[in-house]
Amino acid sequence: MTAARRLKVYFDGGCRPNPGPIEVAAVVRGQTYMRSDLGHGSNGDAEWLALIHALEVAQATGAATFELLGDSRNIIAQATGTAPARTANDKAHLARFGALAAGNAPARIRWIKRAQNLAGIALAAQHER
Repeated sequence: MTAARRLKVYFDGGCRPNPGPIEVAAVVRGQTYMRSDLGHGSNGDAEWLALIHALEVAQATGAATFELLGDSRNIIAQATGTAPARTANDKAHLARFGALAAGNAPARIRWIKRAQNLAGIALAAQHER
């Protein structure tokens, strides 16, 4: 019998300018889920909201096990507990993430290179260079 493969969900967030309007993306099984109605904030806020968005998308798939992949070392370190959340905004985002993850947490949250981040690629495609 083969072990079930872990679902991979890519996430990225940003704002233009910084601070500015936030946009986030999550990519799972080749499908992109974007949001741009998340208000105004910093790139840090955008990355947190992208992680939360990816968690919600992953949970909505009903997958038994999943991992979240992004290119923000800082946010991943805070979400995994290897670095403290220092600002009030980061603490609020971490609390929200923790509450949402309590019911169905990711098996892993890991950093990947920006060039490998399918969600980042999807966000970049929305803007002319």
